[in-house]
Amino acid sequence: MKARFFYCVFAAIALTAYLSGCASTQQKTLYSWGNYESQVYSYFKGGSIEAQLGALEKDLVKIETSGKAVPPGFYAHLGLLYAHTGNQSQAIDCFMTEKTLFPEAAVFMNFLLRSYEQ
Repeated sequence: MKARFFYCVFAAIALTAYLSGCASTQQKTLYSWGNYESQVYSYFKGGSIEAQLGALEKDLVKIETSGKAVPPGFYAHLGLLYAHTGNQSQAIDCFMTEKTLFPEAAVFMNFLLRSYEQ
């Protein structure tokens, strides 16, 4: 009977410690996404290019000051927006940055670079 009581007390303490440990952990993310996803959605829905460009430029400043990394595709999309506004040099810079940060995107970025460098 005494052993059972101690077993129940030990189980209750262990369960409490486990649950309090789960509650205090915060999910840490590598990337700071900002409004990137909503701006991509807006692009495909035909939203204002200038408004999207402004929002992403503001997000870029916030991301750089937060110490987190820019998410994959961010510079590529920013470059696409610059290209739509006729700013080819900034578009090329963004494509090169995307290629440098995410080497797995090199094939697609090289394709875009060839398209805009001609």
